[in-house]
Amino acid sequence: MPDTLLLKATRYQTLHAPPGPVLAGGCWDAGSAMLLAHAGLELLETSSAGVMFARGLPDGDGLATRDLMLENARSIAAAVDIPVTADLENGFGKNPDVVAETIRMAGETGIVGGSIEDTTGDRNDPILPLGLAVERIRAAAEAARRLPFPFALTARADQYMHSQPDLAATIERVQQFQEAGADMILVPGLTGRPEIETLCRSVDCPVAVVVGLSNYRPDLATFAMLGVRRVIVGSSLARIAYSGLLNAAREMIDAGTFGFADGLMPFGELNDLFRLLSAGRR
Repeated sequence: MPDTLLLKATRYQTLHAPPGPVLAGGCWDAGSAMLLAHAGLELLETSSAGVMFARGLPDGDGLATRDLMLENARSIAAAVDIPVTADLENGFGKNPDVVAETIRMAGETGIVGGSIEDTTGDRNDPILPLGLAVERIRAAAEAARRLPFPFALTARADQYMHSQPDLAATIERVQQFQEAGADMILVPGLTGRPEIETLCRSVDCPVAVVVGLSNYRPDLATFAMLGVRRVIVGSSLARIAYSGLLNAAREMIDAGTFGFADGLMPFGELNDLFRLLSAGRR
């Protein structure tokens, strides 16, 4: 095992120590990862939506494959010197053995952590039964412990993402995920301070939140007061990039103007930056 991987894994653990929280930049390819690291972020998290959008595909429709997501994670981890954790979807299969194999394979990519959802991939019946969801997290945790470095497993409870906002049921889920071996809990889509604070108090392991899925967007200091240990921006940065592209195209087509070019980093400056950032990795 390369020393750099152990150092990244150790750094990941340190970043989640109190009081927190650590800010995780949502990247989707090597270029976005390099720029976010250059900007000063200390931790990166891959965005499955960003990865799929870059390929002209929707997110959440079961079109992401394990090979695609792991190869993308590998390229990102190799591009930066800071820890990277990956969105590993639902483990790319319902069977606990499949999820365990996903974690084993993820441990060979250079990332130091990953999240597993409790989703089915079926929009008509999106959430796995609790018993099976717990078995999958247990299998993932056991696979993570067999890796030669501390791979951090985040267990996701996705009820709020699928219009099932039952905080009590969600807390029951995440408490069992923690008992099954999850290192961190993530419940995307929580809509306000009371829910986040209650969630953080319900488990002993670190809790992550996603910013950009609701109108509740306090500052990092407030998240720290609530007990949050990692703040994720998810697909927000990818949506900034694609929103900018679409808005520029609409301006050109509808108005025949090019105001979108105002304030852009000059081509030469951006090109020189990538030349500098990539020089040590050739």
